Amino acid sequence: MILTGDKEYYKGIGAISYEGRESDNPFSFKYYNPEQIVMGKTMREHFKFAIAYWHSLCGQGSDPFGPGTQQFPWDQSSDPIRRARDKADAAFELITKLGFDYFCFHDVDLVDEAQTLGETEKRLHKIASYISEKKNESGVKVLWGTANCFSNPIYMNGAATNPEFSVVARAGAQIKMALDLTISLEGENYVFWGGREGYMSLLNTDIGKELDHMAQILSMARDYARKQGFKGTFFIEPKPMEPMKHQYDFDAATAIGFLKEYGLEKDFKLNIEVNHATLAQHSFEHELAIAANAGMLGSIDANRGDNQNGWDTDQFPVNIYEITEAMLVLLQAGGLKGGGINFDAKIRRNSTDLEDIFHAHIGGVDTFARALITAEKILTSSELISLRKKRYSSFDTEDGKKFENGDMTLQALSEIAFKNGTLERKSGKQELFENIINQFI
Repeated sequence: MILTGDKEYYKGIGAISYEGRESDNPFSFKYYNPEQIVMGKTMREHFKFAIAYWHSLCGQGSDPFGPGTQQFPWDQSSDPIRRARDKADAAFELITKLGFDYFCFHDVDLVDEAQTLGETEKRLHKIASYISEKKNESGVKVLWGTANCFSNPIYMNGAATNPEFSVVARAGAQIKMALDLTISLEGENYVFWGGREGYMSLLNTDIGKELDHMAQILSMARDYARKQGFKGTFFIEPKPMEPMKHQYDFDAATAIGFLKEYGLEKDFKLNIEVNHATLAQHSFEHELAIAANAGMLGSIDANRGDNQNGWDTDQFPVNIYEITEAMLVLLQAGGLKGGGINFDAKIRRNSTDLEDIFHAHIGGVDTFARALITAEKILTSSELISLRKKRYSSFDTEDGKKFENGDMTLQALSEIAFKNGTLERKSGKQELFENIINQFI
């Protein structure tokens, strides 16, 4: 059902439905058919698409060189609670017209932060009550919530990793409020993105102390939420830098190592963002594969960067080749662990019509749907898996199997090498594998 408030914000735009690739209707899905079965599950179940409250409802197109260009009609009231309610009305209209089941939020996305923590908490209670009503009426759910512990100037030196205990305490209070908010809205997961958890200079930084403090906050947050009955998964979202010179959750491998070092791996998994992966000089599929290999592929923030820019541009995903490789990882991993596909992406600064928000989400959804269909065909109708397995077939029998099972000493391994003598070169067939992807796209 489409849910609107006192007024309709996206006038002239109805429910977005699947019409197939031959449709010329720009307000329709060409590939995303929510009920289509792919590898035993519907597309709706595979993806759990979500809108990002901060980009789609709060972002106004500002950048380091100029103010916002997008003037949203839900931002007109001078009263913060009225403005928050108008924004919620616009959000649920957008979500239900797109046919999404989820949204994601930071605490201060829902309502403007006040001068004091106490007043902010009161505002959050008021807007949570209003959003709960809209959730119950529409059936829309919260994929995950989080706390914005990076925008307020008080966090300029970090939040959990701040050198001042009073700031760490404030971050803890804000995280507690965000957890309470997420739980009250029946959020399925909770995310930690350490936007300021890192350093600008090693000269004034005690890395060991800061890492210990970050782990302590995560442990406290986990323990508190579990006592409140929260059964969802906690996610860490890796990012290498920007705004900090170096952030402690640099990439998937770093985050996994950190979680295991501090004994947090049972409760935490990873929320992988495309643009963060490329900023770390990795590919999106690499980060997914590292997380999946550790059993920690929790959720995805869908976007992309620009090859000519070296920062987090958060563009909507349209690269079918990139997303197809990602869907190959996703399907072989058996899907996400609790999370979904959140469009952590924003329309461009010069896209100033409200309908542009729909075009952007439709394009992103269809890219993922088309990639999922392609990945299924590759896995079920091509030789890709058998060819890859063949590359490692020498470990399936005899000495190779003994080595894998740990039934061989280094001395025995050395003797085999001397016995084998000169070895033949074995091609990796990379071009063949790449051609298979192109064939099915």
